[in-house]
Amino acid sequence: MVIIAAAAYAEQGTGQGRLPESFTTPIACDTIAPLREMIKAVFFDFYKTLVCFWPPLDEIQQASCAELGLRVSKEGIRKGYKVADEYMAEENAKAALADRTDGQRDEFFAEYERRILEGAGLDVSLRLAWDVWQMAIQVPKDFDLFDDVLPALKQLKTQGVVLAIISNLRRDMTALCTRLGLDPYMDFCVTSAEAGAEKPHPPIFKAALDRAHVAPAEAIHVGDQYEADVQGARAVGIQPVLLDREGWYGRVNDCSRIASLPELEGLVTAGSR
Repeated sequence: MVIIAAAAYAEQGTGQGRLPESFTTPIACDTIAPLREMIKAVFFDFYKTLVCFWPPLDEIQQASCAELGLRVSKEGIRKGYKVADEYMAEENAKAALADRTDGQRDEFFAEYERRILEGAGLDVSLRLAWDVWQMAIQVPKDFDLFDDVLPALKQLKTQGVVLAIISNLRRDMTALCTRLGLDPYMDFCVTSAEAGAEKPHPPIFKAALDRAHVAPAEAIHVGDQYEADVQGARAVGIQPVLLDREGWYGRVNDCSRIASLPELEGLVTAGSR
């Protein structure tokens, strides 16, 4: 199975393993921008917002690198994924990975892996990066909820807001949500396959608004990617909330930022006054 965020097209590289400045300064997550309207709907990105992989990708990557004689830390790999995921968001905005040829996708994932390793402090060739990627994707893996997801969804559900998922993941989200225990809380899911466009493009966000029967200013969208989630939501008038679990978006100050999902309760309550 291809690693489904990069491995399932989920949900800047810099030179020689250096991270962008926005990733290097921890943020104070008590700074939350005021919301403009009564909140009637909360949309969520899926991968890295609600779920992660098990086994963890940093462990898989570290083991794959070791097999090829490369030494890297788990923390470095996590930083590398942040760099590589930004690259994925940029590339998806140009042309959806699902619409590319097999050869083009192979080229993308070789570069994606190279950026993971570069962000972790390793300067490797595309050939070696491809070898690491091929080893990593052979490891069986599955989605697992973050610990804060169900408590946050339970609390939001008591406020009577519509809860939904907006994802670039091209899978049967109904079955996936049932298996993960999200069914009691999510009113619907919108995928890029259904909408005919991936985040950050407007159609997928507009499809969610239509299904929720709310105006853009009455909805917030929560995600971990600045381009795909924040800029995509803002472009259609939805209020974006950046989920920064690792504290790597320290210089982003043009939207609400949270470190964990339970912080959403305060945002929704404040916006509903």
